[in-house]
Amino acid sequence: MRNLDPVNYVSADIHAADVQRIFSATWQLIGPASRLTERGDYIAVEIAGQKVFVMHTKAGQWVWGEDGSLLNVPFWGDDAEFELSDWALDRIEWKVWRGLLFVAITPDAPFDAQLGDIKTELEGEPIEDYIWDHEERLVFDANWKIYTDNFVEGYHIPGIHPEFHRAIEFDAFETVALDGMVRMTAPPREGLFYRGKWMWMWPNWTLSLFSGGMNTSRINPIDHQRTELIYNFYFADTSEATAAARARTIEANLQVIREDFEVCLETQKNYASGGYRAGPLSPRHEQGVAYFQDRLRAARI
Repeated sequence: MRNLDPVNYVSADIHAADVQRIFSATWQLIGPASRLTERGDYIAVEIAGQKVFVMHTKAGQWVWGEDGSLLNVPFWGDDAEFELSDWALDRIEWKVWRGLLFVAITPDAPFDAQLGDIKTELEGEPIEDYIWDHEERLVFDANWKIYTDNFVEGYHIPGIHPEFHRAIEFDAFETVALDGMVRMTAPPREGLFYRGKWMWMWPNWTLSLFSGGMNTSRINPIDHQRTELIYNFYFADTSEATAAARARTIEANLQVIREDFEVCLETQKNYASGGYRAGPLSPRHEQGVAYFQDRLRAARI
């Protein structure tokens, strides 16, 4: 199988189609449901440029009510043709799964169908017991599909992540494409904070396990050549006694993530140059890339 043609990574028109056919039509990880514990708590985010918010409803009213209805327009005056009910906010779907909050603008599949094999993959992992501790947002100048291609393969690890490479048994690194997800595993050596298992789920969220916790991410396109990563970190123990250790774990995670940015930026430049031809994918290390790109093709039919 060959890599996608570079036009898929540099075309504004193809990106606009991705927004409608993928990001508007799939369930998107927003973050920990625990951030909406009190009435009035809300999370406001963008999904590929589309602004959404989720709120734990409460008594009392703003300009829009809790149900999305428009309540008041100040300084408008009298207009017999203006109906408040015509300008209510659009409603979106939402689900909470094992402590994680997902929303969908116009879903084309049931939530459970999109989850696929991650449901059984995480059986026995106490992910809902981990306590949310920190969110980090990172922005870089490359298409979201370039970052995803990079995340779901291990080919780049020796050259891009030298310390991480030394901390795993790379010869035993395995990438497996499953239903709705890609699982990457490698036996960790002593001192690695990761537990040796990393997962990506269609179309754009990840979950990685480390000792005493996990992180999740949402790969969110800003436009066809810029991407935002929203990482959230969760721990079993969030006491003051573990604050320094948690900070070290978060920074170690972020260091590995940042190391990917340069290769993503250079790949974006290469694709935009017109001089790149789509090449073959490694059967061993790029099985995840092939799966992701097949899902992209299917979403555009």
